[in-house]
Amino acid sequence: MTAARLRSGAVAVVAALLASGCSTGPDGASSGASDQGPGRGRPALPASTLAPLVDRVPELSLAPLPAMRLADGLTPPTNRWFSGLVFGDQPQPVFPLPLAFSVDDRSFGAGLPQIVTSATNIVGSHQRDVAFTVAGAASTTVSAYDVGSVTLELRDDQDRPLGRTTVAEGSPFVTHVATADEELSTSVTFTGSGDVAVAETPTGRWGIRMRGATLAGDSLSLSEGDSVVLFPIPHGGTLDDMARVATPITGTTSSYAVGADDVTSTITYETADGGPTAFGVLPHQASALSDACTVGTFPTVYGRMTLCPGATLAWSVPRQDASRALDLAVLSPGQRATLARQVTKDVTDLPDPPADTYFGGKWAYRTAQLMEIARQVGAHRAAGQARRQLTEVLERWTEPQGCAQRAEFCFGYDPAWKGVVGQTVAFGSEVFNDHHFHYGYFLYAAAVLAAEQPSVVDDLKPVMTLLAADVAGGTDTGITPQWRPFDVNAAHSWAAGTGEFADGNNQESSSEAVTAWAGVQLWAEAVGDDDLARQATWMMSSEADSATTYWTDFDTSDPVYDGFTHGVMGINWGGKRDYATWFSAEPSAILGIQLIPMSPSSGYLAGDPARIRSNTAEGGRGVLGDYALMYAGLAGRADARAALRQARRLPDASIDQGDSRSYLLAHLMVSLAAG
Repeated sequence: MTAARLRSGAVAVVAALLASGCSTGPDGASSGASDQGPGRGRPALPASTLAPLVDRVPELSLAPLPAMRLADGLTPPTNRWFSGLVFGDQPQPVFPLPLAFSVDDRSFGAGLPQIVTSATNIVGSHQRDVAFTVAGAASTTVSAYDVGSVTLELRDDQDRPLGRTTVAEGSPFVTHVATADEELSTSVTFTGSGDVAVAETPTGRWGIRMRGATLAGDSLSLSEGDSVVLFPIPHGGTLDDMARVATPITGTTSSYAVGADDVTSTITYETADGGPTAFGVLPHQASALSDACTVGTFPTVYGRMTLCPGATLAWSVPRQDASRALDLAVLSPGQRATLARQVTKDVTDLPDPPADTYFGGKWAYRTAQLMEIARQVGAHRAAGQARRQLTEVLERWTEPQGCAQRAEFCFGYDPAWKGVVGQTVAFGSEVFNDHHFHYGYFLYAAAVLAAEQPSVVDDLKPVMTLLAADVAGGTDTGITPQWRPFDVNAAHSWAAGTGEFADGNNQESSSEAVTAWAGVQLWAEAVGDDDLARQATWMMSSEADSATTYWTDFDTSDPVYDGFTHGVMGINWGGKRDYATWFSAEPSAILGIQLIPMSPSSGYLAGDPARIRSNTAEGGRGVLGDYALMYAGLAGRADARAALRQARRLPDASIDQGDSRSYLLAHLMVSLAAG
């Protein structure tokens, strides 16, 4: 989330939550990457698929594209860790951990974030420990980027590039390469002999490795093609060790593999002439650690980062698969009869569908789950009514020319922003905030309906495919970007479209992000798109693992949490972390926004009963408390029984728009049966 808003026995439990209509079985390893090529597999949703679909929907421009510091021909990089470099009146600091990096029209610089932990925040600074001022520079622009790195050009007053500066997530190196004869002045004095020099700063020692450049006092002279690589000296590391691997970074590539039990993400740091480099390993990447990781360590707001020599970082996390609906076959006849009565009432009382893309998507998702519950418990009239209403609403949303005929319940294509927008906006969706949250609900609902009524697929497919492409396109097609919000290195998404914050981009609702990729996977399976389904499985698995690692189940023994007094994180940023939300300070909101909508694909939350009990003890009552009850039920049979008693008494006004009493009771009944 990026704007203020109000959104109102573990293994056995996970297994029981899986639906009768679950995803296809484990498949062999398969890959996807930022580029097509041998061994990389086929990117999902290629341009050949999208181009004719875009031609079928109206152009829809709801917000002007702001002025950008971006080279011609590049897709606007919304929802990226470095979006703040491109959008806004002035470039903002960004956090390619372990570094903080910043630029202005004349200079660039980097610092080691100094971490301060309080009861409610973990904050990293973004000071410049070392800065380089480029003589004659008058402007800066992003000239290239990929999923893990960004390159900027400092240009003279004739818009001619003087040099290129590259930073990459997980890399401790700042690379600057001269594109013309160039003079740089340094903010600190480097001393040394040969091609390596060192400087002392208040936060520690920094080194530079020069290739062709010459150092004289506080000045560096470079000819075209010369380079200088800046780096901090890590804890436990040495200047010589860092200098040996300080090869200029030129970019990154990424790929993934989906196996029977886990998924693997791979990032390769490309260097000049294939020279040596090193990469950092954060807690969610711990499977990549080996005895060779001896270069040193850095503290970060996400925990200790360990540096490993090499150019390829690969790590694996448990595979998660999406499920369309709760499996109610485990319930007793009495429980089924209770649900039949409740679902009939809930379907009868369905409110009118909202016209905006967030609450409209939640209405569709809730109605789809009501339809599934009614079908499974034999409430046939309610199932039919829910199916008819859901079909009518989704077919309205997915009329390709809907926005040419009316001012709501429709989607169009914005050629400037390179993406799909809904006519009635919510929470900054017109500037591409939160699209994965919104569209995930639509895709999830459409997949549930398609399983029940396959005849709707042809009608829904054109627009639903565009929604999937907007947030999960497998390559930059020039129509939509690659993996718009999803950050491969961080293994989670970023929610702010333009990211104009001094603390980097941010994401609040980790659970809605997981729901988004579950929705993409289920929709892909409904239409038989194997490439998209595999990619979505990887994205969902990665996002679920990061959600627990950094939002709901982080390792409180890591020193970064010393003094932090909560078991849940509300908002994670590039450079800080907050026990807060955009919409409420209530503990139940901070917990609940990491649970919403407790979909049938939320079994990843059931890992640690003790942590669940601790988290719900702090944040179990209040706004979004219905989701906290379902979460509490994952801790065990007694917990589910107690939560079920509370759920029966919960006031109607305390049930969120994406939930229903039927679903709340059904979820807890399944947990109770499985416990």
